[in-house]
Amino acid sequence: MQPPPVPDTSVPAQSGAAPSGAAPVVETRGLTKRYGGGRPAVDGLDLSVPRGSVFGFLGPNGSGKTTTIRMLLGLIEPSAGSARLLGAPMPGAARQVLPKVGALIEGPALYGFLSGRDNLLRFDAADPTADPRTRAARVGRALERVGLTAAARKKARAYSLGMKQRLGLAAALLQPRELLVLDEPTNGLDPQGMREIRALVRELAADGTTVFLSSHLLDEVEQVCTHVAVMAGGRLVTQGRATELGAGVRGRLAVTTPDTADAARVLKEHGLTELIVADDRITGELPTADPPDPADLNAALVRAGVRVRAFGTERASLEDAFVALTGEGFDVAG
Repeated sequence: MQPPPVPDTSVPAQSGAAPSGAAPVVETRGLTKRYGGGRPAVDGLDLSVPRGSVFGFLGPNGSGKTTTIRMLLGLIEPSAGSARLLGAPMPGAARQVLPKVGALIEGPALYGFLSGRDNLLRFDAADPTADPRTRAARVGRALERVGLTAAARKKARAYSLGMKQRLGLAAALLQPRELLVLDEPTNGLDPQGMREIRALVRELAADGTTVFLSSHLLDEVEQVCTHVAVMAGGRLVTQGRATELGAGVRGRLAVTTPDTADAARVLKEHGLTELIVADDRITGELPTADPPDPADLNAALVRAGVRVRAFGTERASLEDAFVALTGEGFDVAG
C-alpha cells in the first residue's frame, strides 16, 4: 500500500482546497451502526473528507456524529458498510493508521491523581512511536500550545471542564498528526477559550493537518470550517464546501429605517416574506423565484418616502441552511 500523499501546505487553511488528485483522508461507503432492533444510530453513511480541509461534522445531539467517529477510529465495528482512514481500511489497519491520527472524543479520560504534565507524560510513554529522549520537550510544547503551562503541576481532578478539554487536546497534539479528530472540542470552554481553540484549529490546518471537527455549535463550524457535512437522525443530509451549503437557501434583505410600517408595505408588494421588525430594523426573506434587484427595491422604498438609513442583503447562514435541509431546529435531538 502506498503511503498517503504529503499535504500541500501552500494552500491556505480557509481556501477549502486540497491538492489535485489527493485521496480523501476519510472515506465511508454505506457505513451503518445498529444497536439492537431499533432505528440505526448511523444509517448508510457515504462521507468524503478532502485532504487539507477543516471538515465540520454538523448535527444536533443524538444525530450519530460520535457513533460515526467511533467507527472511523476502530473503537466500535460497523454493522454494515466500510470506512477508510488515510487510505487504509478500518478497523483492520488501526495499528498502522492510528499513530498518524490525534483524537479527542467525548472528553478526555484523565488520571485525576496526576498533574496535567504527568498525565501527558503517561500518555506519551504509552505511544510506541514516541522518542523518550524528547518526551519532556514534547509535553512542554503541547501544554504551551493549549494554554496550560501555568497549570501544568496542578492535579487533573482540580481542573475545570474547560481545562480538561484543553489537556485532552494537548494529548492529541503530542505528535505531529496527518489527521486530527475533535468531538465537541470547545465543550466547557469560556468565550476566550473557544476563540483560542478556533485559532489553534486554523493554525493546524495551515500546517497541513486535516481537521475533522464534530460539533453542534453552528457558529463554531461557520468560523473555521472549509467543508461541512450535516447529519440528522443518523443519516447524511448533505456535504460539501461550507461556502456552498447555503446555495439555494433564500437570503434576507435588511433595511434600517424609522418608517418600518411603510417599509414593510413596500417590501411585501415586492414579494418579500417572513418580515421581522426589531426597533428601526426590518428584515425579510427574498423570494427564490425571480428575486427583485436590490437596487430596484431601494429605489421603491425611496419613492414611497421611506427614509433608508441602511440597506443590504444577508447571505444564508449555516443555521438557515440546516433548517431548510432538515425542517427542524438545531437543538432538536436526532
